[in-house]
Amino acid sequence: MKNITAIRGFNDILPRESARWNSIENIAKKIFSLYGFSEIRLPILEKTELFKRSIGDTTDIVEKQMYTFEDNRGDSLTLRPEGTAPCVRAFIENKLYATEPSSRLFYTGPMFRYERPQKGRFRQFYQIGAEVLGESAPSVDAETLKMLTEFFEALGLKDLLVQINSLGCKECRPEFKKALTDFLSKVRSELCENCERRMDTNPLRALDCKAEKCISATKDAPEILDFLCTDCSNHFDEVNSLLKLHNVNFQKNPRMVRGLDYYTRTTFEVLAPGLGSQNTVAAGGRYDTLVKDLGGPDTPCFGFAIGMERLSLVIEEIATDKLNELEPPCVFIACGGEATQDAVPIASELRSIGVRLITDFSTSTLKTKMKRANRLGALKVLILAEIEAKEKEVTIKDMVNGEQFKVKYSEVVSRFKSQKTNISGANS
Repeated sequence: MKNITAIRGFNDILPRESARWNSIENIAKKIFSLYGFSEIRLPILEKTELFKRSIGDTTDIVEKQMYTFEDNRGDSLTLRPEGTAPCVRAFIENKLYATEPSSRLFYTGPMFRYERPQKGRFRQFYQIGAEVLGESAPSVDAETLKMLTEFFEALGLKDLLVQINSLGCKECRPEFKKALTDFLSKVRSELCENCERRMDTNPLRALDCKAEKCISATKDAPEILDFLCTDCSNHFDEVNSLLKLHNVNFQKNPRMVRGLDYYTRTTFEVLAPGLGSQNTVAAGGRYDTLVKDLGGPDTPCFGFAIGMERLSLVIEEIATDKLNELEPPCVFIACGGEATQDAVPIASELRSIGVRLITDFSTSTLKTKMKRANRLGALKVLILAEIEAKEKEVTIKDMVNGEQFKVKYSEVVSRFKSQKTNISGANS
């Protein structure tokens, strides 16, 4: 009988990687909370109209990448392709603006896009996202970027590059779009099929197209920073000044436009080495009109999303030392025979004081169990065989230096409490 396999682009997150993800998410929650963010949990399914109105009908996501279907009532539903629009929908529907003029929210979970699976990019992918709703000051842009870089630093990541740009507003962007469209019309035959098709509806996408022919054709295209109105120019200058004050390393990239229609003013990407052309691990920006466009009050916003798969790859390939720190060490109990009954209460007490514990009560040999403990990365092994059971003692082996010693049953928990699992010897 043929085995049933996972759907292409829908990957299993196996225990070792899942442990790394948990550590990443825990660090994110800790740092985000220091900046006043609270967690919101959003549904995976939303009405299709939400994404068409927010992301834009002419974007790749809406045109080609959404998982959309009709339910039994004929309503069009979509598996969320991104988290900002659902977060804004929740903000409006639950009238969060009525109780707090500024909301700082973060979320985690799976997103869905139908595209070609590749390194760090899948059809079901996971994000950590954060949104500031109700604050328009440039200081919010800079502080949120500071929070994001602080998060990456806490993971031990270095050499990350923050690129920023401004997309202007409804006052100054039309003039730029006209100038860009005029330019693109002269090089239309040199553009890729996608950019040529979208030239009249979404010309900005040609600027960050990865096709070599488009990069070459648009190298002399007008830059949006030259078209900013006074307010947008002052906002962008202030963001730059505050990023320097926060000691955030960044560079301007006037070709970065992002792929969603709702962005205004500040946009940014965080790039990581070692991931090839798809090297963006976090991206976002300001979207001051989206809440109003979706039926809510006029509410300025700023936010970002982090790609978990790509971030996990960066940690695995670049920050291996920090990766080892992210996964808590464990204690392994090798037990068998009559000693099993003695091991159970000892294991329960150790877990009650926060010790990560793995037990092996199988009939395998002690040698086999010790090999397993080593594979699992155990720092200590507690051995309870028949000899130990008769003497009501436990043999504790340090897997780092190879030392081992015996202690009475009654002393095990107190030693772990006092040494915080770093037991060094019988006389310590």
